[in-house]
Amino acid sequence: MASTKRVRLAVTGIVQGVGFRPFVYRWATELGLLGLTFNHSKGVTVELQGSDAAIHAFVEALTQTPPPLARIDSLSQTELPLEECNSFEIVHSQADAKAVVAVSSDKSSCQECLDEIMDPGNRHYQYPFTNCTNCGPRYTLIRALPYDRPNTAMAEFAMCDACAAAYQNPLDRRYHAQPVSCPDCGPQLSLLDAQQIPLAEKNAALDLAVELLAQGKTLAIKGLGGFHLVCDATNHEAVMQLRSRKQRPAKPFAVMCASLPMAKTLACGSDAEWQLLQSAERPITLLQRALNKDESSSDALSSYVLSPAVAPGIDRLGLFLPYTPLHQLLLSRLNRPLVATSANRSGEPIITHAEQIFERLGEVVDAVLDHNREILNGCDDSVVQMVDDKLQVIRLARGYAPLTLALPEEVPQETLAVGAQQKNSIAFGFDHNLVLSPHIGDLFSLEAEQYFIDTLATFKRLYQFSPKHLVSDKHPDYASTIWAQQQKDAQGIAYTQVQHHYAHILSVMAVNQRVDKVLGFSFDGTGLGDERQLWGGEAMLADISGFKRVAHLSPMALIGGEQAIKDPRRIMLALLFARYSPDEIKALPLASLEELPASLIGNLHTLWHKGVAIQMTSSIGRLFDATACLLGLMQTTQFEGQAGMLIEAKANEVSEAQLESELAAADLAFSLCEIDGVWQLASLWEQMVDALLKWQDKPEGISLIARGFMNALAQAVTDCAIKHSGFDVALCGGVFQNRYLLSETRKRLEMAKIKVLDSHQVPVNDGGIALGQLWYAIHKH
Repeated sequence: MASTKRVRLAVTGIVQGVGFRPFVYRWATELGLLGLTFNHSKGVTVELQGSDAAIHAFVEALTQTPPPLARIDSLSQTELPLEECNSFEIVHSQADAKAVVAVSSDKSSCQECLDEIMDPGNRHYQYPFTNCTNCGPRYTLIRALPYDRPNTAMAEFAMCDACAAAYQNPLDRRYHAQPVSCPDCGPQLSLLDAQQIPLAEKNAALDLAVELLAQGKTLAIKGLGGFHLVCDATNHEAVMQLRSRKQRPAKPFAVMCASLPMAKTLACGSDAEWQLLQSAERPITLLQRALNKDESSSDALSSYVLSPAVAPGIDRLGLFLPYTPLHQLLLSRLNRPLVATSANRSGEPIITHAEQIFERLGEVVDAVLDHNREILNGCDDSVVQMVDDKLQVIRLARGYAPLTLALPEEVPQETLAVGAQQKNSIAFGFDHNLVLSPHIGDLFSLEAEQYFIDTLATFKRLYQFSPKHLVSDKHPDYASTIWAQQQKDAQGIAYTQVQHHYAHILSVMAVNQRVDKVLGFSFDGTGLGDERQLWGGEAMLADISGFKRVAHLSPMALIGGEQAIKDPRRIMLALLFARYSPDEIKALPLASLEELPASLIGNLHTLWHKGVAIQMTSSIGRLFDATACLLGLMQTTQFEGQAGMLIEAKANEVSEAQLESELAAADLAFSLCEIDGVWQLASLWEQMVDALLKWQDKPEGISLIARGFMNALAQAVTDCAIKHSGFDVALCGGVFQNRYLLSETRKRLEMAKIKVLDSHQVPVNDGGIALGQLWYAIHKH
């Protein structure tokens, strides 16, 4: 007869709120094991008593096929003395030491829940808040750990008998699903007009909301982590009205589609992209816009034609699918794509309470679809794309965040990194974990700064986190830097500053757990370099102890400083002034110069010549701005990253056949050569101007020059990597969100047998800066 033993399994990772204990219960009872399991603030403990073979089979099942939303970071096993027991049970959670368990991110509705809300015979039929242990809200409704109902926004909703029975049944998929509810006991919808007058409740509110959207109205709708502003994406007047009301003239809107077939009528994608769109994270996925459909087609799906105002001048669409039962019920009734953009004023965080909608966006919305389940922790939509079938996260938020990275070694002391000024996120390290927060946003408003402070408070509350070491950017005017310095002065704790572009490279090192030397290319809009210079086109040999700048773009002038970022014609002219006089510039037969008044050119030349109100920068992002102006694609910057999107869209207009014949032309094979560690911008600019004079009137001329420009950057990176051979390469900074540039650069590096490090789920833009700062700081001591 097999001998009996008792063991304790200590499991850490994403193991709470994901159906982990019911999974443990089912396997233990199936294998005839006795014992118990419980949640606590460090993870889950399982005690098993039975045969060695049964325990081995249990551990194999747990590690090989865990619940869909679970992630096991560590599993340790300790032998215990045998105890008197005759069953396996799930016992109450223990709130003991400081939290180490990873907080689960919110997930989209599972298929079983979606089937239930469409089944007239099911008690969850048409209920917008249906969920189970495999789906639904997590981070956005957690007040404290451990993850139990009294510690969530569901504490005020007493379960009915049917929900309580499911909640208490270990064999039910709603066993200990903390947000579980139904129409009899859970949250309910309400629809209010712009004057806060109630219009309808429950399903009647949903029906009326659909009617209003069909009439071209703009609604605010409460999701998991905040409100969306929504309107009919096929109604041009409605989309233009939303742009006008929100004062958002050009930045692309995201579009929510009722189903995958609907999305496929609007965009083209690979299998990997369609899988990403349907994943449990349900991110906004950037996809290639489909060619115009024949509107006379009898196929109902092919008749969806988006308003051209959804994404003007851009060849890509941000699409996503419904991620809650509420969105699914709404879209299935309406049966047309919806613009769904974050409800906020420009530069402010996403709104989480209806009162804020009426206060800040009362002039924007015609009605508000609200509900009475509180959003405790705001969380925006994630934005992602696939580049050569590899995931690139642009905004880390709902579905992906908080992102926890498990470390093999313990962090020496609790450390908090506060990120950058734009696309801010925070990161903190403790025990064996690094945690990156959801996207916070740009810190240019008081509301955004308060959201930053609220997010800090959320993570301190969830993890009982008390930092002993603070890390920030070197820029003295960043709100995050100012906050960190104030805390350092008030508390007298250790404080470190990390250079911006080095932090970009460090973030890629962190996600790959690298401390040795890598060759990093940090291309972005602007960041403070050493000696208060503005950088943004840097090649650095970097390891965990520091960096050496081995190449950079030759500096260009920002005439008027910050003004040049909003009016990049000033950067274009500064580059032209190096070669031409104002009269010669006015005489150049370039379409992009036709609208420029001679007086403006003369005045800016005077400033440039005297060096008055000039800032110099080596930023590749600013070079994209100037190039977009030169090519006639834009005059002023209406949103961040616009130039890169326009240049990429123009480059993608060229057919492969045209490329074969035209790109071989010597005057389109631009080069960005390096001399003594400086990429010679003046030479590249001359090549592009000369090509433009020759090619601008040809049908594909601008597209070919756009490609030639990005090819020159890709080759400059490759040549630099070959020159400094023997190091893996990190491509980071917001410029490398340009799909064409990233793909072309990777391709050339791989042809040269140079390994490119993947950024995985961490944004290469400023959203990843905090993780890079943290990686440096935890190795500093």
